[in-house]
Amino acid sequence: MGPRQSGKTTLARQLVTDERPYFALDKGGTLELVREDPAGFVRDLNRAIIDEVQLAPDLLRAIKVSVDEDQRPGRFLLTGSANILTIPKVSESLAGRMELIQLFPLSRGEIIGHRPTFLQKAFSGQLATSPETLKGLDLMHTVLIGGYPEMVRRTEAARRKAWATAYVNSLIQRDVREIANIQRLELMPTLVNVLAQYSGKLVNLTQIGGQIGLDDKSTRSYISILEQLYLIRRVQPWFQNNLSRLIKTPKLYFMDSGLLAATLGLTQERIVADRAMFGPLLETFVFSEVMKQVAWMPESYSLYHYRDKDKDEVDVVIENGMGEIVGIEVKASATIGANDFRGLRKLAEATGKKFRFGVVLYDGEYSLPFGERMHAAPVSCLWG
Repeated sequence: MGPRQSGKTTLARQLVTDERPYFALDKGGTLELVREDPAGFVRDLNRAIIDEVQLAPDLLRAIKVSVDEDQRPGRFLLTGSANILTIPKVSESLAGRMELIQLFPLSRGEIIGHRPTFLQKAFSGQLATSPETLKGLDLMHTVLIGGYPEMVRRTEAARRKAWATAYVNSLIQRDVREIANIQRLELMPTLVNVLAQYSGKLVNLTQIGGQIGLDDKSTRSYISILEQLYLIRRVQPWFQNNLSRLIKTPKLYFMDSGLLAATLGLTQERIVADRAMFGPLLETFVFSEVMKQVAWMPESYSLYHYRDKDKDEVDVVIENGMGEIVGIEVKASATIGANDFRGLRKLAEATGKKFRFGVVLYDGEYSLPFGERMHAAPVSCLWG
């Protein structure tokens, strides 16, 4: 599962053989055939790759019957550009019968051919070092590109923006229609533009919906659809019941900084002229990089944010299966001071021995210690 154009089909087609045929439900007449007779389609399949399975959720019931009768693992490789677990009849059909692999757009480590060790080292109380140090305009350029393969391979900013704009429009006009029956589809482009302004901020349904004339219930529903399609993600707050001063409101992120920049119309020239625009974009990029690393790790990690009523915060809180904590604060500036660690120190105090490491990632070149288990480091340490 993962967003469109992230490489799922390219990867799946590498596994096609005579014994493992490939079926694309978003091309030709295959989808119509599958929808008319899903059981008949599956009946004679020994092994198969089925692309964009979210277009035919009834097919998964037929697959359930088939795998219950023949339980050899790996018979079906399915891809989906929407989170099929959010479709009740799908999750019920295949619960305990499938392994889920999330495929996101390329990480920076994948782009430069280096496997990151950031998470492993952070939970060991250490800082990873990157084979490259990006700062200033180079870092800005990397953040503006994001991770979609088509964005990465396009060298001209105008061509990247054109692709990103067309991608978001296609997502709204085609994919939203395919997975949901919403009454006011015409509001979706405006909603996406509004949500882009909230990337890296707390979710306020009343404010968001008020800008486009939607009530809280409809706004929540429409946001959920965009989450299903991997355009955005809400991150829950980290809190403990004995800490009453914590804010318990989710935070919202675009899943890719390149799409966010295109939606906001941000360019290198605009950011240089107004540096304040870079902060939310950089935070979105950092969150995306962490999310990708978490997805491919064998261990289980959960992502949160921390914010208290004094407005001290930690942008990304990573918790492992043992309840150990790593905190990441993101600063778009080239200088760092002790005050930038205020949120991390509060998180460390709240978690005690469970706190493994805190780092402020900034637009600089040097790694500097700021006390026990605290470091300032270049953003590029993320893929070190």
